[in-house]
Amino acid sequence: MRTEDFDYELPSGRIAQEPVEPRDSCRLLVVDRLSGQIDHRAFTDLPEYLSAGDVLVVNETRVLPARLRGAKDETGGAVEVLLLRERYEDTWECLVKPGRRLKPGAHIVFGDGGLKGLILDTIEESGGRLIRLTAREGSVWQAVHGIGEVPLPPYITRSLDDPESYQTVFARDERSAAAPTAGLHFTEELIARIEACGVRVARVQLDVGIDTFRPVAEDDPRDHHIHTEHMRVGERAASDIAEARERGGKVIAVGTTVVRALESAYDPETGSIQPIEGQTELFILPGHRFGAVDSLVTNFHTPRSTLLMLVSAFAGRDLIMQAYESALEEGYRFLSFGDAMFVR
Repeated sequence: MRTEDFDYELPSGRIAQEPVEPRDSCRLLVVDRLSGQIDHRAFTDLPEYLSAGDVLVVNETRVLPARLRGAKDETGGAVEVLLLRERYEDTWECLVKPGRRLKPGAHIVFGDGGLKGLILDTIEESGGRLIRLTAREGSVWQAVHGIGEVPLPPYITRSLDDPESYQTVFARDERSAAAPTAGLHFTEELIARIEACGVRVARVQLDVGIDTFRPVAEDDPRDHHIHTEHMRVGERAASDIAEARERGGKVIAVGTTVVRALESAYDPETGSIQPIEGQTELFILPGHRFGAVDSLVTNFHTPRSTLLMLVSAFAGRDLIMQAYESALEEGYRFLSFGDAMFVR
């Protein structure tokens, strides 16, 4: 297995720069893992592939206003900080630009000076930084919300008129550096239709972090280090999934983040999902034995990414690359604001 096995040519014109409206009006490419059949549908057709007794599992994490623009206190040079996760109170792992200017000891002033940062350390494995934030008034959390922006992936070059378009309808706890984008296709109306079919909706959390932004650089993907992300599968979600299994229903994961959370919570000895909260660094590659997930709603992912590797592990690399080729031929929109795929 080589990283180049998960490479493909993605024309820039196929990268969606804004979401469609309404959200569920996007296209849906349906892949049958057993027959290899590929069908072209609309996302509003998704309920046709679900059955009473199934459980649809979504990631309810919300995107932080994690992009902070400021200046280096000593020189006034413009800098940008992307908060990734809070290591401990008011101290965050982050990405910085330009990295060469922001070494340990550097002071940063954000906005009108209501928020300041001190670079404490360099995180060698990611090239990121550890930053301690202090607020002039109130809490750091309030200051971040006052000046921070919702970060968009680097391949989206247009600003959003409505930042809520980069939040899912499930979004609750504000913990992520990027959206769990498979969930962006759902509307409240579509969820109501799905529940009316006898399908239960369960909620889990996985805080989307740095690997969303990083392609695999190593020639052998098994040499790639995937970063730790916080996850939570609560008792309610575990119970909903157990009940679905008992009734013969399927577990449908909405997004690769849900797959990672559920597979991390899966106990192969009991064959069940266990309530769990903690860190996961599960890296799913072809050869992984799935125990928790039966079907997957996902987006079309960047070449050479851990996300494409996960989807290939679920459905087979050859079938997924065939599906991507078909999507490109049929004019599908790719990446975060693009169209969707349902792997059954």
